[in-house]
Amino acid sequence: MDSWVLWFLLLQGVLQYPQPVGDGFDEATRLRMEARAKLQEEVKMRLEQELEQLVLMQGVWGWEELLCSALQPWQLWAIAGLLLVPLTLWNMWRNRSMRRVVHEAENNGGNEEDVRNVGENEEGAGNQDADVGNEGEDEDSDVNEDDHENFGNERQLAANEEGDARNEFEHDWDDNLGRMVLERIQWPVQDLLLGCQWTTNLMENFAIFFRRVLSNSFYPVLQEAIGVGSAFEGWSPREQDVVYQVLVPMTPPRGHSFHLELDTAGQRQVRNFRVRVQQECTCGSAQQGKNMLCFLHHPEEELSRNQDPSLLDTLCTDSYLDVHKTSRWFYQLVRAVWPALHQSHNWHLVLLPSRRSCQFKVTNGRESFRIEMLFGVRQGDSDIFVSSEPREAYTSSTIWPESYAVAEMKFFKLIARRAPPGSLHLKCLQFFTRLQLGLGFSTYTMKTLVMHLLSIVPVSQWRRRHFVRRLLNISEGLRTCVEARCLNHFIVGNRRLPEVINLPVEVLTASPCNLFHDLEMDPVAHSQAMSQYVDLYLWLKRIIDNEE
Repeated sequence: MDSWVLWFLLLQGVLQYPQPVGDGFDEATRLRMEARAKLQEEVKMRLEQELEQLVLMQGVWGWEELLCSALQPWQLWAIAGLLLVPLTLWNMWRNRSMRRVVHEAENNGGNEEDVRNVGENEEGAGNQDADVGNEGEDEDSDVNEDDHENFGNERQLAANEEGDARNEFEHDWDDNLGRMVLERIQWPVQDLLLGCQWTTNLMENFAIFFRRVLSNSFYPVLQEAIGVGSAFEGWSPREQDVVYQVLVPMTPPRGHSFHLELDTAGQRQVRNFRVRVQQECTCGSAQQGKNMLCFLHHPEEELSRNQDPSLLDTLCTDSYLDVHKTSRWFYQLVRAVWPALHQSHNWHLVLLPSRRSCQFKVTNGRESFRIEMLFGVRQGDSDIFVSSEPREAYTSSTIWPESYAVAEMKFFKLIARRAPPGSLHLKCLQFFTRLQLGLGFSTYTMKTLVMHLLSIVPVSQWRRRHFVRRLLNISEGLRTCVEARCLNHFIVGNRRLPEVINLPVEVLTASPCNLFHDLEMDPVAHSQAMSQYVDLYLWLKRIIDNEE
């Protein structure tokens, strides 16, 4: 880099040196040559400033130190002399040739246009038509106007070339800076796409046996699992031990119905629900099927003697679906069905403790996958569920928080389809979710910031040359939100979401949900958040600047 800058500056200083102009040139040509020399000098100065900035940004010494440390003074003069001598000889020969042609043109009755054509094209100097000089002063005037117009076009062309060169220089610099920052970051080594495909295949096999086991029962009917969470969105905040989350929608069994009731007690920013289970009359209906009794109109003794228990008697508490009971039921299902799956021949199942989901790990000695099965009830035909997704410390096992995981997953899938190859929007998110660990900001906060930015900045501007710029955008967005004590939820009340994301009317038209509500209410928490942002920003700058 040092030698390249040195040689570039020396060559620029020699080539851009204004050349002498022969006495035979007319006034228009002289003005054009002076203007061109001035323009070249301006370009030279801009390039020197940009190169100086480049050197400073890469942590290289200053210009004086760079030149003095690269070569000794006598070496600099020797190199300059070697470059100047041939160029001086060439200029002398060119000026002598031009004076000779001017003299011949004057003797042959030529005019200024012949001289001008010689200056623009030396090889065709002897082939100009001498009759041009007899066309009079009017044509001379027209030629001068053409010269000014051509000069204007040449200047515009030079300006365009200068702009193209500057843009190319900036793109190369941004691309190199993005590459260097990417190389300084340690990324998770797991293949998320492979893990998602493996998890999807496993859940499909589970679903086949779930349907067989539950076909004649009065437990919830389990639908096809939906991949959600960071891994299925294409990123992961974890360096190792990635969690593959799936959401299993539940529908009511025969003779039952689900009714979602909004929980207003201690209502927070995100809505909570209860799932009330109600028995339905099946007398004479297609639901009754063979040997099915109506829970409403048959005696309890007959029902207990001849029919499996109702859902109200198994997974409910006070007529409401219980999250903890449902979680234990899922564990029992997974444990009972696992030996029937072909994966059980080569993989080992380890169940992990959880009260609001079913978590387990499967390993084969070389690879391992950690899977979390969430379960929930869909709101109508939308992409919003009430689920068992852990979010806060709940006091009641019958509380089901509103989940936007499916809607967010669909948003990331849509961005992935629109993004060009090599887009780094997911790496930006992954970088910040790992950078903020231990600093107080949640992973969901960083994810929300990136989703907002993705809805503003075109997907074509998330490539490697934009990487550092996007990191700074996210950092600036976090600072602004912390200062304003406001970060709006990306799904709730967002009417600009793509139509492919289906929201219930009450979610679509809801007032904006402030994820920084606690900062708004607590000055101490706000002060701590500002301090945590400063720490995060310093870490970011250290990574970008590569400070030790």
